[in-house]
Amino acid sequence: MAAGASRLGSAWHRLFGRQRRLGTRLALALAALALGVFAAVGTVMVTNMEGYLERKLDEQMKLTQIDLEKDIFDYGELHKSVYGWFVAVYDVRDGRATPRLPADLPRDAVELGEVAREVTGTQPVFRTAYLEGDGTYRLRGCPVGGGVVLVSAAPMNDITTTVRQLVTVVVATFVLALVAFVVIGRAVLRRGLQPLSDMANTARDITSHDLTDSARLAVRAEAVGGGAEVEELRTAFNTMLEHIDSSLAARTAAEQRLRRFIADASHELRTPLTSIRGYADLFRYAAANAPEEREAHLERLRSEAARMSVLLEELLLLARLDSAESETPLRPSRGDLAELIREAADAFGAARPDHPLTVLAGPEPVRLRFDPMRMRQVVDNLLANAALHTPPGTPVALSVGVEGDHAVIRVSDSGPGIPEADQGRIFDRFYRVDDSRTRDRGGSGLGLAVAHSLVVAHGGTIELDSRPGATEFTIRLPRD
Repeated sequence: MAAGASRLGSAWHRLFGRQRRLGTRLALALAALALGVFAAVGTVMVTNMEGYLERKLDEQMKLTQIDLEKDIFDYGELHKSVYGWFVAVYDVRDGRATPRLPADLPRDAVELGEVAREVTGTQPVFRTAYLEGDGTYRLRGCPVGGGVVLVSAAPMNDITTTVRQLVTVVVATFVLALVAFVVIGRAVLRRGLQPLSDMANTARDITSHDLTDSARLAVRAEAVGGGAEVEELRTAFNTMLEHIDSSLAARTAAEQRLRRFIADASHELRTPLTSIRGYADLFRYAAANAPEEREAHLERLRSEAARMSVLLEELLLLARLDSAESETPLRPSRGDLAELIREAADAFGAARPDHPLTVLAGPEPVRLRFDPMRMRQVVDNLLANAALHTPPGTPVALSVGVEGDHAVIRVSDSGPGIPEADQGRIFDRFYRVDDSRTRDRGGSGLGLAVAHSLVVAHGGTIELDSRPGATEFTIRLPRD
């Protein structure tokens, strides 16, 4: 018995427990729904037909009893009979029903007597009863008058046979309709769900691609059809692939920038470290052989260490700006941008007297939320860049004002300008227009990159407009 139960459980699992395709499951669900609908419709149809036949039989019994009542009125007893029916006249007295003879009674006449006793008013009484040895009959008792009741029993074999034939026809028709519904419905569903299979194949195709070093994802769901819902799903699927594609491209670009950044940073740090090591060796030699040169070598050591310190601070700042979502390097507060510009101009005039500076800052304050230290660093970097890349005596201009909802800072000079081929990369890290000259003057190639990142962190923009004889950096910061 245990083995039989195990085999039955295995068969049930194979039939219903296995994961089926969506089209098959939908077809089976629709088949179950159709089966329920067919069963309800068939039940209503058969029930209504059976009720209709019984009402027709009741009408026939009524007409027959009206004809039989004439014999009772004329002769006091029945002189007629109905083929296949049982008919009897009962005298009902004191709750007892006594048939008048002659009477056409079945062997089991108890039900006829009970119907006769139930007739107490002017309305007929109906009952469907099984008569032992004769079958199922429809009984009707009607009052004749004076305690006399006419009871007739009509066989229901014809009704039963008709209902059985109707049930057979309905079941056969519905079974054929259900099979056709399942077969056709499954074919239609499979065709309608084919775009989903195509998208699944596309997804499997994606998994076969090596995305480790890939910058593009060229696979798309290109099929058409399937209806509005499938088209919407296809559009969402392709949009997701576009997003993945753009993310891969962004990741690849970021990795390339990181590699370039690491290579540039290594190169920039190697130069001052090599100089420090060389000057350290010279200092040790001078300490033993030329004491008068020690201070010169020590000053060069300090200079290279300071340069490396600045470079590391700028690299750290850029790293913090890159991870601003988790740790913002800004400490904004509400202040006067015009006052900051005047302070930066004073410091530049003292440090760079060979570059005449024109300051345009009105008497009215330009108030907004910003980080004073970082914004001062931006202005200082732009001013230092103007002095570094222009010959002595080149005029420099610094202005601040309000344009609409933005505070605007402009730093311009009348130098040779920036070549057009270099303007697109001017804010890249470690990028120099003239690498050798800039390095000799102490530039790290990070000043403009730091300025750009700080302005963006403030929610602003920085733009360059350069041509021979005029270079201008424009900073726009949103006001509260």
